[in-house]
Amino acid sequence: MLRIWIAIVAILFSALGYSAEESSMSLLDNRFRIDPSIKQITFVIYRAKRSQPVVLVRPDGKKYYAWRSPDNVRWYQESSMDIISIDNPMPGPWQAIGKVTPKNKIKLISHLELSTDKMPSRLYQGESIKFNARLTSNDQPLVLRDFLDRVKLKVTFTKYIENEDELIKEAKPVAEVIGEFADDGQKLDEVAGDGIFTVALPITSAPGKYRVRVTSGNGVFLRAQEQEVLVYPTPLQTTFIQSRDAMSPNKIVIAGEQGMILPGSIAGHIEHTSPEGQLTSVQGSAEAESNKLELEIPYSEAIGLYTWTGDAFATEMGSERPLVFPMTEHTYSVVAEVDMAETRRLQEEERLIQQKRLEELQLIQMREEKRTRTMIIIGVGNVVVIILGLVAWFVMRKLKASKQAIPEMQLEMPKK
Repeated sequence: MLRIWIAIVAILFSALGYSAEESSMSLLDNRFRIDPSIKQITFVIYRAKRSQPVVLVRPDGKKYYAWRSPDNVRWYQESSMDIISIDNPMPGPWQAIGKVTPKNKIKLISHLELSTDKMPSRLYQGESIKFNARLTSNDQPLVLRDFLDRVKLKVTFTKYIENEDELIKEAKPVAEVIGEFADDGQKLDEVAGDGIFTVALPITSAPGKYRVRVTSGNGVFLRAQEQEVLVYPTPLQTTFIQSRDAMSPNKIVIAGEQGMILPGSIAGHIEHTSPEGQLTSVQGSAEAESNKLELEIPYSEAIGLYTWTGDAFATEMGSERPLVFPMTEHTYSVVAEVDMAETRRLQEEERLIQQKRLEELQLIQMREEKRTRTMIIIGVGNVVVIILGLVAWFVMRKLKASKQAIPEMQLEMPKK
């Protein structure tokens, strides 16, 4: 009897193990079954390189093709892979027809969901925030690397306008992409391939109200999260004071706006590079109850171009939210000491040269004006002479014509 129960338990565990692995095993004849509870499913199908995309066959025999499918089907294809997403798939047995590689498996991803961190409702221009998005399947982290590598997650800012949906397309505001997520374990992303995507969002938009959309799309997977945020002017001002004295250092002053920044919370890290490429790091924090931080960079007499960049840190007063403000690269120059006497001499020489050139130009201009007047006088005189000649010729012709037209008078003598 004990042996019978052991055998039954073994069979049950075998069945459970089989059912748990069924969605990730090489399926018989590339067939798989979709449960009626599934409202959205994605197939990841591996096939022979440079082969044609598979053909999906529904339980009723209708076929879906990569180049022809209904609106609820989205198809992404590569030379050796198909990723097909279907909304409200027909329950029952499906089949993939094509050169599906037997060593790989058809992966079924159901109940795919995108969730994100809630973005602060108050943002500041110039700050950078760490933002996460998560992909889950059946409420479990999605860790299918081949799929994650092809998901494109991005964050867009769109200027808020009332009744935006009622506007024509040309009048709607254009969405600005401010960040793209990554799940590669680099930069702010903590673990590669864990289904958690991370991005450092630079808030570059001008102050105002915006719609923030978090979307993903690789041709087959489309999801969106949306919320409204307000972008305020930056509450930190950074000023660089260049020293002209070897006894005084250069200074970078970071000042926080009263009522916005928690006193004593300002900190900074600066990386300073000399013309020779020598890197100097400077960091510090403000004193308690102070809203200003001064960081000193040693003075250098070396001639050339210097650069500095870094990050400023602070805490928002109301919410005590930590703030990070990356500093763009700034430059300044150190030039040779100026000889004032020599400079004045050179300036005077240049002034005399410019004055001489001006006089020469004025003389040339006067000559040209005189020549122009002479030419005009000559031209006018010639025209007058021609006109007078024509008038004289016309008068003489008229007189001659009149003389020819009058007949000679004949006088008759009286007869005796």
